[in-house]
Amino acid sequence: MCILIGMKQQRDPDHTRHTILEAAAQEIHLHGFQAASLSRILATTGLTKGALYHHFPNKQALGYAVLEEVIAVEGRKTWVSPLEQCADPVDCLQGMIASRFKDMTEQDLLLGCPLNNLALEMSPIDEGFRRRVEFVYDRWTQALAAILARGQGSGSVRRSIDPFKVATFIVASIAGIRSLAKTCQNHAVLEASAEALIDYLETLRRE
Repeated sequence: MCILIGMKQQRDPDHTRHTILEAAAQEIHLHGFQAASLSRILATTGLTKGALYHHFPNKQALGYAVLEEVIAVEGRKTWVSPLEQCADPVDCLQGMIASRFKDMTEQDLLLGCPLNNLALEMSPIDEGFRRRVEFVYDRWTQALAAILARGQGSGSVRRSIDPFKVATFIVASIAGIRSLAKTCQNHAVLEASAEALIDYLETLRRE
């Protein structure tokens, strides 16, 4: 069976690349980038070093790819795509924040946000990571600002707000809540912070 799986992966390089990225994302989330082990990633996937280095020349390149192709994509699915379908961005944001933080497990608290973790760990020491993390946050902020501006146009969001400034604050708040919750390892802190952000969002409604 292992031989058959290996042969299938060799014939499907996209599947092999995806398998490596998913395993690497989990490894980095569990241990951080610097402590992440390529040996553990290979053990998880059952792949060879040759297969890994065929797709990623070194650990740094693998880390960059995890950030761009896994973490950024998942973040957009979680925080941006649902809002693009909403008629009222305030309602949707409040619901997303309440649901996302309510459903957080002990493991979620322990490990924190993958993007925020990399920002704190790697931005001071690796410019490539810093620029990529900045790009992800900026793209998230710009998308949220556009959604708030659309809400202004439809009449659900106050025209007096600056969409970009508010979007920046919301993104910073979500990142900060995850960081504080990870530090405190306390659901009460998480819930109180989320409720305060939800209360703030209420002030964005058109009077």
